[in-house]
Amino acid sequence: MTITNQDTDAKRALQGLLQGLEDGRSSVRLRAALAIGTTPDPRYVGTLIERCAVEPEFFVRDMLTWALTRHPASLTLPGLVREVRSGRAQARSQALHTLSKIGDRQAWPVITRALLSDADDEVARSAWRTAVVLVPEGEESTLATMLATQLGRGERETQLCLSRALVALGEAVAPALRAATTAPDPRVRAHALATQRLLRDPDTGFGFAIEEAKRVVALGGSDEEGR
Repeated sequence: MTITNQDTDAKRALQGLLQGLEDGRSSVRLRAALAIGTTPDPRYVGTLIERCAVEPEFFVRDMLTWALTRHPASLTLPGLVREVRSGRAQARSQALHTLSKIGDRQAWPVITRALLSDADDEVARSAWRTAVVLVPEGEESTLATMLATQLGRGERETQLCLSRALVALGEAVAPALRAATTAPDPRVRAHALATQRLLRDPDTGFGFAIEEAKRVVALGGSDEEGR
């Protein structure tokens, strides 16, 4: 086989995989993402990032993220950072998720206060998880203070995600949680107390911790650690 024929075959294979990412069948899209991750090529990166923003199936999005992690961060970070600033919620959320898997702290500047308080719960949750992975050493307390402004937000899933992010910061979060236990909003106080409980005893279930915290707040309590 001549070099020209080899190049032609390689181009066909590349085109086939790129087309596979847009196939109407999720199983085909999944196989294409797997194949791309197995044999990384810089020419795939842009399409992978674009597909993350519109892919409807969670398990395919996860494979797209894996495929991106198989490429050098120098190639993937610029496009992912642009997606974090996108007007599309899924683009922001999936780009953040991928950045958390890559774990390169060069992406830290994209984690802004506005992003941590994004109106879309899925984006906010992704931002919280990613921030904990990317936060530079010595910046944990500052991040904890920003995350604490979201205490009391959303339903159980969102509150659990925030508590896990705060607990992951360790003792750096203690002052922010202590301040939140005296907040005017009872939801904020209860969430802060529950997170304190998880910080102290990670094996405690969040459901138990939040219900116990609600009882404490209802009875007029505040700082559980001081009891």
